[in-house]
Amino acid sequence: MILKHDDTRQDDMAREKTRQNELLSIQKVMQSGNFVSALKQIDNMLVADPKFADALYMKVACFRYLKQPEHAFETLKTLKSILPEFGRAYQEQGHLYRFTGEKEKALSAFKTACQYNPALTSSWAAQAELFKELNYEDQEINNAKAQVERIKRLPREVVIATHYLAEKRLVKAENLCRRFLQSNPKNTDAMRLLAEIAENFGAMEEAEFLLESAVEFEPDLVQLRLDYMQILRRRQKLQGAFAQAKHLFDKDPENTTFQAQMAICYMQLGDYDTSIKLFEDVKQSEPNNFSNLTSLGHAFKTSGQNKAGIKAYQDAYTSWPSHGEAYFSLANLKTYKFTDKEVADMATQIASADLTYRERIHFLFALGKAYEDRKEFETSFELYTQGNDLGRQQMRYDADKMSIGLAAQMEICTAELFAKQSAKGCSANDPIFIVGLPRAGSTLLEQIIASHSQVDGTQELGNILSLAHKMRGRGHSIEASNYPKILHDVSEEQLKNFGEQFIKETKIHRQDAPFFIDKMPNNFRHIGLIHLILPNAKIIDARRHPMACCFSGFKQHFAEGQEFTYGLEQIGKYYRDYVAVMEHWDKVLPNKILRVQYEDVVEDTETQVRRILEYLDLPFEQACVDFHKNKRSVRTASSEQVRQPIFKSGLEQWRNFEPWLNPLKEALGPEIMARYPI
Repeated sequence: MILKHDDTRQDDMAREKTRQNELLSIQKVMQSGNFVSALKQIDNMLVADPKFADALYMKVACFRYLKQPEHAFETLKTLKSILPEFGRAYQEQGHLYRFTGEKEKALSAFKTACQYNPALTSSWAAQAELFKELNYEDQEINNAKAQVERIKRLPREVVIATHYLAEKRLVKAENLCRRFLQSNPKNTDAMRLLAEIAENFGAMEEAEFLLESAVEFEPDLVQLRLDYMQILRRRQKLQGAFAQAKHLFDKDPENTTFQAQMAICYMQLGDYDTSIKLFEDVKQSEPNNFSNLTSLGHAFKTSGQNKAGIKAYQDAYTSWPSHGEAYFSLANLKTYKFTDKEVADMATQIASADLTYRERIHFLFALGKAYEDRKEFETSFELYTQGNDLGRQQMRYDADKMSIGLAAQMEICTAELFAKQSAKGCSANDPIFIVGLPRAGSTLLEQIIASHSQVDGTQELGNILSLAHKMRGRGHSIEASNYPKILHDVSEEQLKNFGEQFIKETKIHRQDAPFFIDKMPNNFRHIGLIHLILPNAKIIDARRHPMACCFSGFKQHFAEGQEFTYGLEQIGKYYRDYVAVMEHWDKVLPNKILRVQYEDVVEDTETQVRRILEYLDLPFEQACVDFHKNKRSVRTASSEQVRQPIFKSGLEQWRNFEPWLNPLKEALGPEIMARYPI
């Protein structure tokens, strides 16, 4: 078996080498100017693999040099459908639009090219020329020229590694970057690039270390501090991120970029009044900054100022009609109904070949919601499906690997483990974990519990996931991972330290209440770890009807993470694995977890509230039943829904789409479906 595997791998490597040699041969033919002959060779390659991106890219270039833009655009459409974030594809699109005399479209394409691959010198140079031709401000021209000069100054290895990273060739990018840094250990360009590569691999701790070191080497380089700030935010180190933002802001308080970064920091720290004021300051200086307007909308939405949020989102798409995030943000309110004009405008944008990958996804999910509200369910489902299919193209989620990881939790986290490591962690009883699947009612439960005078609501905290990733060890496959096997060998001191570290790191999200909520749904994968480091923590499993929960996840475009939701089969399999691992936790940690069924909360709220508070050892408070009156900020897609009384109409929404949900039913399997008769 091993020999067969090695033979297969060698065959794959041989085929890839042959393909690369063929591409080099075609490149030489193109360099000689014989584009017709090159096209014939490219077409021969595409017969064997019609989705071979490198060959399609060269085909576009051949058509451009042959002055056949219609064929080039058609091939480009295929290429972008395969690699929607391929910077060089947008660079070719820019060249084609310049050829056809469409300068504004060309400029937009070159901008997108540099967004996806900042090392494309030709695209930066073309921007500088187009800015001048279109009479843009000198600052725009000079900025583009400065980027050209910056790339020219970069070491060749860094430029090549940047291309690899942009094209998702992460291993090649990492190897080249590390080799270069061995000889140039203080090169901050390479350090910054390696940090981005590490972030792509999920190695956040390494990314943070690299950027912290780079800032020490070049403390006056603004982009380094901005990158460092972003990674600190992703690691929930909000005080550190605030310190970096304040350092920049104090040096230049009139700089709108620094104002916006401070606004984001204040928003994440829960100071919405200051955040909104800073976003409004940016708006005064840059009234058409659609990105800032969208962020302002988020701040209004999260703080419960719904009408102001809607106005900010509408201002954002008015400033930039292709800004799909503004439309999606309106849809994500769940209570907003699109006008006929907005629906028509979204359809026009989706029909455009120039729409970027990210914005197209936003438009598809937003328009899907619009048609669902109009009860045109077949059209709505088709749009949701297109959005999910497009989103899945750029994700590395592997359902089988997730199943293996969850099976490892069940195999290794046994009753014997918990008996052996019992009561060794931090004794704090502050945390209340709400786990489950997204869209299962966790935000509703959080709003109910956080309405109690003794409980602070926070947000979906990433601390447990970060700790699990750290214990797993970088570069390990799931099968060879240190985690969760390492839980058998972690010392009492380490377990206690991990628990204390969690309490310390999450303090920034709390107010003055003795208890607080962490509602990261994916923490269900790590209940064993949670119990070992925080044995007195409370854990609530938010459960919802599988069809309702899974379809609600399928039609939700998440800001990040939750990659298992972008396909009916994937989310159905994930739900099935979730149920299995939760049954395991119930078996090895009896009476540890309280399961709360969403439908029961909707049917008889007060009974379930009393049951939850009894589990939490908290006295009954009527405010928990009247949760919709709570004015606290809510940072999830359900924010507007939980500010209203409970309505039963949402329980059966999935049935409107039932004719198209057989793949989901099959993925869930008969055992799961039997528990919830249809």
